[in-house]
Amino acid sequence: MHCAPWFRLASPLIATLLALACTQAQASPPLRGPAHHRTVAPPDPCVAFVARLPNLQRPLCVAARLKPTVGRSVQGRTLYARDVVAPEARLRVLVVGAIHGDELSSASVALHWIQHAVQTPANAHWRFIPALNPDGLLSRPARRVNANGVDLNRNFPTPHWHRDAKVYWEQRTRKDPRRWPGKEPLSEPESRYLHDEMARFQPHLIVSIHAPYGVLDFDGPGVPPPQLGRLYLDQVGIFPGSLGNYGGVHQGMPVVTVELPSALRTPLDAEMRQMWMDLQRWMVERVRPDEAAPAVPVKARKTS
Repeated sequence: MHCAPWFRLASPLIATLLALACTQAQASPPLRGPAHHRTVAPPDPCVAFVARLPNLQRPLCVAARLKPTVGRSVQGRTLYARDVVAPEARLRVLVVGAIHGDELSSASVALHWIQHAVQTPANAHWRFIPALNPDGLLSRPARRVNANGVDLNRNFPTPHWHRDAKVYWEQRTRKDPRRWPGKEPLSEPESRYLHDEMARFQPHLIVSIHAPYGVLDFDGPGVPPPQLGRLYLDQVGIFPGSLGNYGGVHQGMPVVTVELPSALRTPLDAEMRQMWMDLQRWMVERVRPDEAAPAVPVKARKTS
């Protein structure tokens, strides 16, 4: 911006405003080059997570070192993940939080567990996805469903999905909008990303963190953990389109579902650590890599 002396002929107030604008323009050089060549810094996920999640301080979130993935939400938010790999990893373990966006504590626990994995990784390659449903999580108020109004935990391609998911939603939930399974299996970008990530990563175990029933659930082959911390095994059933049904029952990948006691508060730090230690102990004793079924390849995905 060229600062010509003509603005001094204006009134004192106008002259002051023009001078200020001129100074700011000179202090900020214009962007050069076409817009698609400009470097844009990726957003910091900790800004939103720390402002939203319970018992999460910025140093812990920053230390989690979340990395952007190829996954995006309906509203275009990046899905973040973190890998922690033990020197002699035998097991691949996928940990998923906030499939339901209003279960805020589940994302917090996943982020706390990243730090425990760094300190005591056991014999595993851990892959954490703390918030699969960021649109629901960051909505005000938080929503169970994603931005399309779909319950992601009813959107996985279990057998006879078109029949069973529709009947369950209409008859068992009385068309509860919080549990709508969507029009098609894997209709949502978030569930498609997790489905494809299961095929890429081929986990020997999936840990899905939920709230607020205060129990453990288990689907798939093998012996379930009897307890994690103060949470005891109480298998709640199988639902059409759920991650446990799809991954555990039909893909042969054991799925431990952790139902925290509260959606809005995490357990105490000592309790989260105890849950982590119990999970590791059970994994070492009971999860056998050679007994786990491989995931379905991405190219075999069916959406109808």
